[in-house]
Amino acid sequence: MTMSSTNQLLAGRRVLVTGAARGLGLSFATAIAEAGASVAMADILEDSLNESVAVLKRRGFDVHGCKLDLADPISIDACVKNVVERLGGLDGLVNNAAVTNSGGRSSEQLDIAMWDKVMTVNVRGTWLMTNACLPALRESGRGSIVNLSSDTPLWGAPNLLAYVASKGAIIGMTRSLAREVGNDNITVNAVAPGLTLVEATEYVPEHRHRTYHDGRALQRNQLPDDVSGAVVFALSDLSRFITGQLLAVNGGFVMN
Repeated sequence: MTMSSTNQLLAGRRVLVTGAARGLGLSFATAIAEAGASVAMADILEDSLNESVAVLKRRGFDVHGCKLDLADPISIDACVKNVVERLGGLDGLVNNAAVTNSGGRSSEQLDIAMWDKVMTVNVRGTWLMTNACLPALRESGRGSIVNLSSDTPLWGAPNLLAYVASKGAIIGMTRSLAREVGNDNITVNAVAPGLTLVEATEYVPEHRHRTYHDGRALQRNQLPDDVSGAVVFALSDLSRFITGQLLAVNGGFVMN
């Protein structure tokens, strides 16, 4: 994605992206910066985060890093406080950070600690991060929240139960929250990527990649940039009357 392709859709916006050190989160942060926004990039992977922030700074973008552990409510509050102070407010939040952890295991092979870890980070962490950002998003007057779900709950991906359940919860949370904050002029939407070639999906066996590739209407590998346009759109004025919606970005593997 280039500056011209997004046409400065987010000029003057202040956006926080979680899980932004690498993979999809880094792609989102890059596209949002290219669209003209100031971007706060948060992640638990501090070294990778610092490297990614430095790369974008060298390109001339207004980006800042913030260490974040979504399993720790104190870390969440501290990160948001830091971001709002540094950016002078907040217009957009991209809840991207998540853990997979349950991949390759059947339901019976999951243990309680693993289940709880996935739910703590993916569901509770998204909820607490959103709550921490709501005061600043209200003050913005044009706040936008983009929650990263997944297409796995749309087709029932097997041997990934905790992750699938957590991403299904994100869809429900998106719809409920959209109704709660609509009067504050805050939009809340979910983007559900298909299997994307990033570090976080390196564990996925070849047969699952083939299932996605062959099942897509657009039969090619899905790349991070394929998802970034939907996120930028959901943050922009082009989508100000769209809220509580789920946009599946998976090349037509699942059509909803």
